Amino acid sequence: MGKLGSSLRTFVLIPAVVLAWEFFFTNGRMHFSAWAAPLMLWGYLQYKLVGRYRTRLGGGGPGMKTMPERLVTEGPYAYTRNPMYLGHLIFLAGLALTLHSALAALIAVASAVFFHLRVRKDERRLSERFGAGYAAYCMRVKRWIPGVL
Repeated sequence: MGKLGSSLRTFVLIPAVVLAWEFFFTNGRMHFSAWAAPLMLWGYLQYKLVGRYRTRLGGGGPGMKTMPERLVTEGPYAYTRNPMYLGHLIFLAGLALTLHSALAALIAVASAVFFHLRVRKDERRLSERFGAGYAAYCMRVKRWIPGVL
């Protein structure tokens, strides 16, 4: 997915492309479900606020380019190991549902695969950095959905 940052891609580029696509292929008669729009807000806020939380407690950069200095296992990280990536996916699901967009749904599924592969790489790096503490954390907290997956 190139050098474009995942947050810029998820929260700006993809919505712009999907809106243009839907507008073009519906001749301007787009469908809109207001009930699903809060998912987009939820996903964005989850990404943004959890990122600030992790950076404040764990150090490092907002993403994984600059690894955290400390393992964060409290707050949202006590429920899922990847709350920031999950915020991306919630946003994209909200986009697909809000616009009734097959393209957005396809992008959401492709992004889920992309983030899952990215998480596997991140987990190897975190395991190397934090060792047994990270292994114990992984045993306690699910990768994606609390108590499920």
